[in-house]
Amino acid sequence: MPRRIDYRIQEMDCSEEVAILRREVGGKPGIIDLEFDVVNARMSVEFDPEVLSVDEIVQIVASTGMKATPWELRRDRDEGTLWQQHGRLILTFTSGAFLLAAFITHGVLHGSLLDAFNGDHTASHTLPLSVMLLYFVSVTSGAWYVLPKALHSARRLRPDMNFLMVAAVIGALIIGEWFEAATVAFLFALSLLLEHWSVERARNAIGTLMDLSPPTARYICPDHGDIHEKPVAEISLGAIILVRPGEKIPLDGEVVKGESSVNQAPITGESMPVSKRPGDEVYAGSINHDGGLDIRTNRIANDTTLARIIRMVENAQSRRSRSQQWVDRFSAYYTPAMIFLAIIIAILPPLLSNVSWSEGVYRGLVILVIACPCALVISTPVSIVSALTAAARNGVLIKGGLYLELAGRLQVLALDKTGTLTQGKAEVQRLVTLNDHSERELLERAAALEIGSEHPLARAILRKAREAGIDVIPAEHFKALPGKGGEGSINGKLFWIGSHRMMHEKGQETPEIHALAEELEDAGHTVVAIGNDSHVCGLISIADSLRENVPQIVTEIRRAGVKHIVMLTGDNEGTARAIAEEAGIDEYRSELLPEDKVKAIGRLVRENKFVAMVGDGINDAPAMAAATFGIAMGAMGTDAALETADVALMSDDLSKLPWLIRHSRRTLNNIQQNISFALGLKMVFIILTLFGMASLWMAIAADTGATLLVVFNSLRLLNDAK
Repeated sequence: MPRRIDYRIQEMDCSEEVAILRREVGGKPGIIDLEFDVVNARMSVEFDPEVLSVDEIVQIVASTGMKATPWELRRDRDEGTLWQQHGRLILTFTSGAFLLAAFITHGVLHGSLLDAFNGDHTASHTLPLSVMLLYFVSVTSGAWYVLPKALHSARRLRPDMNFLMVAAVIGALIIGEWFEAATVAFLFALSLLLEHWSVERARNAIGTLMDLSPPTARYICPDHGDIHEKPVAEISLGAIILVRPGEKIPLDGEVVKGESSVNQAPITGESMPVSKRPGDEVYAGSINHDGGLDIRTNRIANDTTLARIIRMVENAQSRRSRSQQWVDRFSAYYTPAMIFLAIIIAILPPLLSNVSWSEGVYRGLVILVIACPCALVISTPVSIVSALTAAARNGVLIKGGLYLELAGRLQVLALDKTGTLTQGKAEVQRLVTLNDHSERELLERAAALEIGSEHPLARAILRKAREAGIDVIPAEHFKALPGKGGEGSINGKLFWIGSHRMMHEKGQETPEIHALAEELEDAGHTVVAIGNDSHVCGLISIADSLRENVPQIVTEIRRAGVKHIVMLTGDNEGTARAIAEEAGIDEYRSELLPEDKVKAIGRLVRENKFVAMVGDGINDAPAMAAATFGIAMGAMGTDAALETADVALMSDDLSKLPWLIRHSRRTLNNIQQNISFALGLKMVFIILTLFGMASLWMAIAADTGATLLVVFNSLRLLNDAK
């Protein structure tokens, strides 16, 4: 039976290492599937244990110059020896220090620092032994992590950037360019250190999510009420925990005692604290503000909403963006092509012109150095990881770089109505008083007749009455009239409540009242009439109302670049039209069954290609699956939304949609800037090399600078706020 195991891979910091592992591990008998998470340095292997063992997989990885440790045996983030934590930094510093020492020693012995540069590549240049030894230590320190991978690459006849660098260094040593060789080794080590640091920065950014939840919780013993502090992993389902003011909530649960305001921003991105009282849900990682809360846990530590968010952000790294896939494919052809170009430049000029062979070889070595794809291969993954982490901090969970990019290319946005554009529950919209009755009288009589009903319309009337401060006294002798309404006595007088049809059947509907009722119904409202034996007291219109600021949000979505916004609903045409007009939606389609929504989305995708469907993550799941990508609203209350949607808005905040689109487009621009800059710089140096105007140290300095700029440009996305 196939088995899957995760490994921590030391020295796996970019797609170059992933490509090596995919070739060498993935090509072995017994390997079924491989998945990689560069940010967490994790390789997930599905294999046949009858063909391969866990230790054999470790040995295969070791043959590539990397080291694999089973994930369950990995050390914590902050553990490990000094060398394991800072080995790269130590060797890079050593390489730089000995390079500087050799340079100064050379200058002192020859009377001029300029002599250390040895600009004439055609002449032999004899170095003092002490200077050569210093340069040799610099080269060895700089190439320490690179050499094993380069040797592996050479043995497999698959040249990579490590091979390019080692070949350039050895070539420079052979032609006597010790300063150039040491400079290339040091600057390449510095470049790899920056790359390693950038991935660690992104890794730690995700790690900060883990720090949101406290490691311990105050457990209230059910027998005698004593409070004990216990690790969250030991708190069982249904246990009662105490969270004091100012503390972080350790586990998901339901408030059973106390009232407080809770800052849910770390989980949902909501800017304002949310009031919590008994019966309300709270989430691990939230911050309790001003009151003590007793909370009954409803999830164990590794199943909290925060824990699932962390897992999904980590797993998102395996869903590579199109830009990253393009860079990987490009690199596969790019490196061999650049080696071929270096050979041509080394051979042809000496054969066809008066360029010396040493100068030709030197120019070829410069091409090898500038060919290093460090800045190129790191241009996309660091941008994607930074953007995904920033989105998670802002309450938007994106399941991978692919969906992040798709949001930036969005052309059409389709939205469900109920629970997405609207509040998802009926609310009183208008009170129309007739025959000299006041609004308070109308609400008192309607509430008295509806107090025993569980119908959504009755609940809406009762909520409105409570908001108006009315103490509801139930009607006497109430009698329900199925399908119509009901009637009962209030202060000894008979009143009735019911639909437009019931009002008509009572024979009390005048042309004026009929016109009023039709006007409300045309606006998408449900009309409830209240009357007595002699006349109609008034009309109450009830409808599902728009969420706050929806028209402004729709405008922002258009400003973000979405060309067309469509509402899909199962409601009747009148209700759909009214909501669409109020929200400012371009197009609406009403009276749709779930399969009709799927057909509508399919048509939009064929016509526009990039279409997102926004729904509740359950009822709209088929339509969301049919879209280019699906966005789940209100994922905090819906487990299925987190599992099925490509993007989940962790709170019921539609304003996250325009932010998501803008954030995605900023990320796409960031990636394009990185790729253009990395390739453009290489083209400039190739041209300079053809004319003999570039040196090895200039090329590697430019490449290191490009890597540094790409890294910092990518990490800017971590601070992308609303």
